[in-house]
Amino acid sequence: MAKLAPPKDVIKAMGLVFGDIGTSPIYTLVIIFTLTAPTLDHILGVVSLIFWTLVIIVTLGYWFLAMSLNHKGEGGIIVLKELLSGYLKKGKKYNRVAFMSYIGLSLLMGDGVITPAITLLSAVEGIPLIPGFENTPYWVVLSSAITLALILFAFQSRGTDKVSTYFGPVMVVWFSSLFIFGLLSILRMPSILSAINPYYAYDFLANNGLIGYFILSEVFLCATGGEALYADMGHLGDKPIRSAWLFVFVALVVNYFGQGVYILESGKPGLFLFEMVKFHAEFLYVPFLILTIMSSIVASQAMISAVFSLVFQGINTRIFPLLRIKYTSTELKSQIYIGSVNWGLFVAVVLMMLFFRQSANIAAAYGLAVTMTMSITGYFMILIFKNRKDHLKLVLASIFFVSILAYLGAMFSKLPLGGYWSLVLATIPFFTTLLWIYGQKAAYKKYRSLDLETFKVSFEQLYGQLSKIKGNAIFFTRSVDSIPAYMVHCIISSSILYEKNILVAIKRTEDPHGQHVEIHPDFSEGLSGITITAGYMEIIDLPAILKREKVNERVIFYGVEDIQTSNIILKLYAIFKKFSPNFVQFYDLPSSKIHGVVTRLKV
Repeated sequence: MAKLAPPKDVIKAMGLVFGDIGTSPIYTLVIIFTLTAPTLDHILGVVSLIFWTLVIIVTLGYWFLAMSLNHKGEGGIIVLKELLSGYLKKGKKYNRVAFMSYIGLSLLMGDGVITPAITLLSAVEGIPLIPGFENTPYWVVLSSAITLALILFAFQSRGTDKVSTYFGPVMVVWFSSLFIFGLLSILRMPSILSAINPYYAYDFLANNGLIGYFILSEVFLCATGGEALYADMGHLGDKPIRSAWLFVFVALVVNYFGQGVYILESGKPGLFLFEMVKFHAEFLYVPFLILTIMSSIVASQAMISAVFSLVFQGINTRIFPLLRIKYTSTELKSQIYIGSVNWGLFVAVVLMMLFFRQSANIAAAYGLAVTMTMSITGYFMILIFKNRKDHLKLVLASIFFVSILAYLGAMFSKLPLGGYWSLVLATIPFFTTLLWIYGQKAAYKKYRSLDLETFKVSFEQLYGQLSKIKGNAIFFTRSVDSIPAYMVHCIISSSILYEKNILVAIKRTEDPHGQHVEIHPDFSEGLSGITITAGYMEIIDLPAILKREKVNERVIFYGVEDIQTSNIILKLYAIFKKFSPNFVQFYDLPSSKIHGVVTRLKV
C-alpha cells in the first residue's frame, strides 16, 4: 500500500474536499425513514445499502478509478474530456464527448445552489432540540439559515485563504464526533455490524419492490460530494485526499450504523443525528450543534469555491462569457472571487430555502444533478480504459457505471417532487455555454483577419513614410501570425503609427497548468510580438509579464465587435457580448491606457 500523506495535508484535505459528503449524515436517514417504517429488517437493509453505496460509488468509482486518471495532478470532468479527446478524432464522437462534458459541468454548477441550501438549513433545524427552544417558530429557523447564507456569501469577496486554514481542524473534530457518537450507539447493539453483508441490501430491495427501488434515490444522498475527491485533486494532490478518505469513510460508516441502532431503539421519526448526540451526552448537544453549523459552512464554502473554479475554467476555455474576476490571494491560485456568480448563487440559494422551507423537502431536488454527472464520468472512464486496454479497470468502471445508472433510474422518481429544480438550475449555465460557443463560431467566420506577411508589406511602406508617435503601442490578437481587422483599421486606414507596435497573443492550452512567454522581436522595424501560452487554470499576471519584458506601453488597443444580425440567437449572443467585460479588463490592465476599436460584423 502507498504511504499515507503527511497529517498536515490530510487535515487540509478534510476541510477542502469532504465538507459536502461529511454533512450528509445530518439528513440522509431522516429522509429515508419518512418513506419506510423503521423495522429491524428495514434498518439493516438501509444501512447496508449506504455502506455499499460508499464502497462502490465513492471508494471504487472515485477513490480508486477516477483519481488514477489525472492530468498533471488535476482532476474533474473537464480533465476526463481532455484525456478522452486525445483518443478521438475531430468529428461526431469528439463533439458528443464535448457536449456531454458541458452537461456535466452545468449540472455541477446547478448543484452549487442546492448544496448550500440543504446543508445550512439542515444544520439549523437542530435549534428546537435545545432545552428551552422547543417552541421556536419555524420562521426563526428559516431566517437563521438565510442569515448564515448572507454572511457566508458576503464574506467571499474578502477571500477564504486565511479562514480555510481552520476548515481542516473543524472537519477533523466533526468526523471524530461522528465516529464517537456512532460507536457509542453500536456498542449498545454490535449486531448492527452484520449489515456489512450485502445480503441485507439485496433483501431490502427484493422485499420492498418499487418503493424499495425509489428509496435508492434517498440512499444516494450519503454519496453526494463524492465527486469532490476527483474534482479537487489539483488543490492538494491525490495522496492527501486518498489518505483522508480512509478516516472519513470509517467515521461515516460508523455513524450511519450508530444512527441505525438509535432509530431501532427510538422507533419514531425525528432528527436522528441530533437526537442520538443528545441521548448520549445532552451537555454536549449545544457545542455539537455549533459544530454542525460550522461544518455546514465549510461544506457550502467548498461548493461555492468549486463553482468559481468551474466558471474560471469555462472562461479560459472560451465556453463561458468573460466576467469580472478578483484574485483574493497572492499565494493560492484557487482563491478567486466572481461577484456576479457569487450574488447570483446567493439569490438562488435563498429562493430554494423559501420555496422548499425544510431540508427534507430540498432533498427531493438533491442528488439528481450529481448522479447524472457521475454517470457521464463513468461513461468517460469506460471509454478511456477501453482505449488504454486496461481490462481490469475497464471491468471495474463498468460495475461503477451500471451501479450509478441504477441510482439514476431511481432518481427520476424525484422529478415531480422537486427534482426538476436540478435540471432547471443546470439549464442556465448549459444554454449560456451553447449560446456562447455558437455565437463565437458564427462571429469568427465573419472575422476578417490579415496574415502577417501581407500586413507587413503595407506596414513597412507606411513606417518609412509617416511620422511616428513616440512610445510603445500594444495590439491584442488571437495569434501573432494573424492581424485583426481593428489593427488594420488603426494603422493602415487611420495612419495611427507608434514607434514600436507590439502584437500580444494569449493562448490557452488543453493542459491545466504551465506558462510560457515567447518573444518575437524581428517581424519588421517597429513591429514585434509576444505570445503567452498558459494552461486553462493558470492566472496570467499580464502587467507583470509586460514589465518583466521591459514593455513600457503608452497605449493598449483592443478590438470591440459590433455584431449586427437578424438571427434571434445571435442577437442574444450580441447582448451577452455587450454586457460582459472585455478581456483587457479580465487581465487587470491600466484603464487610462486602454482604447477599444469598434469593428462591425454582419453575421
